[in-house]
Formats: sequence, C-alpha cells, structure tokens
Amino acid sequence: MVRSRKLVLGFGTALCLLGIYVLCFNQETPLSSSKVPMKTFYHLTHKHNSDLPDSEDLLDQEEINDQSNTFSTLDSKLSVEPEPKEDSIVPNVPDVPKVPDSSDVPKSSSKSDGVGKTRTSTKGPPLPQPNADGPTEPSYIGDTYMSEILPPQTNCTDGIQRRVAETEFGRRFLKYIPVVQWHQHVTPERYQRLSKYPGTHGWGGIDYKTLVETMSFLNSSANQQMLDDWKDRRIKSECIRCAVVGNGGILKGSNKGKEIDSHHYVFRTNGAIIKGFEQDVGSRTTHYTFSTNTLMNSMRTYSGAGYKSPPKSDETRYIFLPDHDRDYLLMKAAATHTKVERGREKNKDPLMYFGEDVSAKKLKIYHPDFVRYLRNRFLRSHTMQTKFMNIYRPSTGAVMLLAALHTCDQVSAYGFMTPDFKKYSDHYFDNVYHPVGFFVNHDFRMELSLWQQLHKAGLIKLYMG
Repeated sequence: MVRSRKLVLGFGTALCLLGIYVLCFNQETPLSSSKVPMKTFYHLTHKHNSDLPDSEDLLDQEEINDQSNTFSTLDSKLSVEPEPKEDSIVPNVPDVPKVPDSSDVPKSSSKSDGVGKTRTSTKGPPLPQPNADGPTEPSYIGDTYMSEILPPQTNCTDGIQRRVAETEFGRRFLKYIPVVQWHQHVTPERYQRLSKYPGTHGWGGIDYKTLVETMSFLNSSANQQMLDDWKDRRIKSECIRCAVVGNGGILKGSNKGKEIDSHHYVFRTNGAIIKGFEQDVGSRTTHYTFSTNTLMNSMRTYSGAGYKSPPKSDETRYIFLPDHDRDYLLMKAAATHTKVERGREKNKDPLMYFGEDVSAKKLKIYHPDFVRYLRNRFLRSHTMQTKFMNIYRPSTGAVMLLAALHTCDQVSAYGFMTPDFKKYSDHYFDNVYHPVGFFVNHDFRMELSLWQQLHKAGLIKLYMG
C-alpha cells in the first residue's frame, strides 16, 4: 500500500513538472514574424501613432516576409560596437578582390564628360549624441558618405544651398553628397563598404556582377546629374524652381495645376494619376520617383482609379529608389530594351511601363549613401531601435522631396501631409473619403514634422490647403 502511494505520488509529481515545462516552453517561444500581418507589425512598435497616414509605397506582405529573416535586435541604449571606418574591409564579400583600408582623404579626381570630381568619402559634422561617454553610433548607421564635387548649375543668390547654413539644418546638410549613382561610383572598395547596409541604404543583397553589369549602362553625365538638361531650360532664370507633388487628398479642389506646371521641373511619385485631375495637380512630369515594388503595387492598387503606368513624355526622367536587386534588373532591362532576365519581374517588358522612347539617358537611380544620409540625419526614427530597423526607410515621397531640396534652388511642395491631414482623403483621386493608414516601414509623424520645420525655415514652400 505504501509502495502504491509512493508510485502514485511520483507519477503525479512527474506530470506536474511536465506540465510546467510545456507551459514555460510555450511562453518563451516567440511568434514567427512571417505569420504576423502588417497591421500587427504596426501595433507592436507604433501604438501611439495609430491615427497617422501611410503612403502608396508600403512593402507588400510577401516582401516583409522575405526580409523578416534578416531582422536584428538592438539594445534600447544603443550599447553596441561603434561604427567602423568607412572603407574598412568587410570579410567574405563574394567576387570582389580585397583592398587595403583607405582614410577619408581626397583621391585623384576623375572626370567624365567634363563633369565633377570624386572623393572617396566625407563625414559631416557629428550630430549631438545623448551620451558622449558611450558608443555614439551602432554599426548599421554608417554616418560616413561618399563625396562628389560637381560644378554648380546656377548662380542663384537665394538658393537653398546658400541659405541652409543659416538655418537649424545647417549641421545636418551635406552639400557634396551624390544624390544619384552612376557607373563610376561602382568600385570594389565601395562595394565592400556599402554591402554592409541592406535595402535602400546600401548594396547589401546585390551581387557585384549584377551591380557592375547594370550600372555600366548609366555611363553619361545625364545619369550623374538629377537636372541633366538645365542648360537647355535656363532661358532667363538664374534659379532652378522645382515643384514636388505628392498624392495627398489635400490637392483635391486646390486649383494648383497651372502653378505646379509653371516650375522648371515637376517631380511626382508612385500612383501619380494625372488625366482628369490636371486642374488640381498639373499635367507635366519631369522626374518620376519609384521603386519596382511601389510601381507594381501602384499599378495593382490604383488601376481602377486610372493609374496604368508612370507618366510618359519627352522630358520625363525615371528615378529608381533601389530596395533590392529587382530595381537594378528592371533598370537594366529598360536601358537595353530587353525583358527582365530573372526575379519576380522575369520576362516583363519594361517598355510597357516607360514607353518605347525610354533610353539609358532617361534613367537615374538614387545613391544608397544619399538615402542612408536622409534616414540618419533628417528622419532618424525610433523604429531604428527596434527589430524592424532593416525595413524602415524614408517614404518614397520623402526621398523625392529631400532630393529636390539637394538639387534645386527653390522648392514648392504640394500634396504632402499637413497637421490637419484628417480633413482630407488619402489621395486626391479618391472618389469617396478614405482615411489614411500607417505601417512600420515609414515614420509619417516625423515626416509631417520635418515638412513643417523646412517650411518654417524657408527652405521649402509647403502647400497647406
């Protein structure tokens, strides 16, 4: 009897211990991020921003699932190793010969078509840090950039480049950072440096062979400069005036079309539907910014509203925002008038997007140093301190507007978020009111604040409705 009681007691104890173990195991096993919908991603990290809008360049669910496996965690105090020197060697980079370290000193100048001089890198004035005694930068920040000295295109006495030093943005602004990349920027040294950074912020995930083959077609001064045809437009003007047009509902009924078209250059992005809305948004497009992902999403999402393809005209340039190799592959196909050779757009004909007249001289692609600089110095969101830091970037519209800030003398912005955004539908082409949404890959609260600050500083003129 005693032995039976002991056996029962021992068996019961074992069952209890097994139950406790299973319970603890289940509590400690995290959910797979690939199973969590985008809205859940958002609530995990942006609970206090639930009323903010999103743009048309959201990552689709498949892309978030693809990138979720590469997320890294970051201590809330940013207590990680400091940023290495810019040109330090990255081990195990495939197909690229190793090179010795180089310091941030000017190299011999290189010229092509009589345009510009290139230096290895530049590091701007350090930004204020909360803890001067500890590590100031986690390694993924990379606040060191290439520098390229191009001759000024105007002698505008009231241009942004001259006025910015007198504003609060003077310490953030780097005058000589290249906005777009071209074939001379691709070197083994730069590949080793930039392959450390994923997505739009570097060449991580792009194999060197694809990069070299694609960029070899961007080999003229037209590819090196954002405003490559200014000498043909200048007429009597000493200042370059640019209109940057977002797709916000604030433009509906604005009657700003003629004013927008009166600028020398007109920038648009993503689902830029023009037909039927010319009175409010204008009809010209000189620069169209997009990524392959946002282009495909726009064509799928806004086809019912009239968006069939990017704007097409003789003056239109197409500026890729490279999220990954999809963008380089589509750009190569467009430059060569061939079908996309592989990837998610395999066998797609780029001429259906950009027209029969597209050529390599009409194509540009943002420099990853420039996009990382915008993230680090203008839109440094708290999302960068979370496991979602690899998918966070400035929105496509934000990159477009800040690119204009770095290339034009005067910038007017239309259709961007203002503090009263709830009064307006998500897009100017919406037939009925649609509230705007918000997701983790952008920080629209910070972007809204930045537009207000730039407007107050006199660096942009923001249409406020």
